[in-house]
Amino acid sequence: MSPPKSPNGPRKQPPPIVIRDKRRIDPVTLDLRAGDHPHQHTETGDGEFGTPGGAPAAGSTTVQAQLAERTADLQRLKAEYDNYRKRVQRDRLAIREIAVANVLGGLLPVLDAIDQAREHGNVDPGLRTVADLLETQLATLGLQEVGTPGERFDPTRHEAISYQRSDKVDQPTCTTVHRPGYRVGQHLLRPAQVTVSEPPDQEEPS
Repeated sequence: MSPPKSPNGPRKQPPPIVIRDKRRIDPVTLDLRAGDHPHQHTETGDGEFGTPGGAPAAGSTTVQAQLAERTADLQRLKAEYDNYRKRVQRDRLAIREIAVANVLGGLLPVLDAIDQAREHGNVDPGLRTVADLLETQLATLGLQEVGTPGERFDPTRHEAISYQRSDKVDQPTCTTVHRPGYRVGQHLLRPAQVTVSEPPDQEEPS
């Protein structure tokens, strides 16, 4: 029995379904199919696809330039941070030194009183022990005495209260220290008061 005919004529058949296998690898033999070239698209070491023949793609140069720029920025940032850290450390040490200098500056009259007592022989064993401990602790904090007989006269550290001529020196020299000076690091708390001896004037040739 034949199928009934459509009143509008014979019915058109639908187009056949065509399935194209575009896989480059044969699923059965696992071989590369003919017509595919394995070096048609190559990948460069920077993760970019290059052109046939191994030439790098245009994007590879851009990536390298950006990487160099970021590296330079990081190096510059690290250098700035290192300078900042050194500056903070230097400022911290300077502030500490100034604070110590202010405290030790207030103790100089005590040291002067101890020196005067020693000169007059009025130091008993108990006071001598206290004075020695005090001077030891102050030296630990960085207090240094300025001015000793025989030093070359330095106006930045010595205060000349008198002058004299002497043939025993060949340059201005501190011969007598009337009051010692003190300093902490680069901070001069007070100059030493000294008597300065200068060499005699040379005679003019006849």
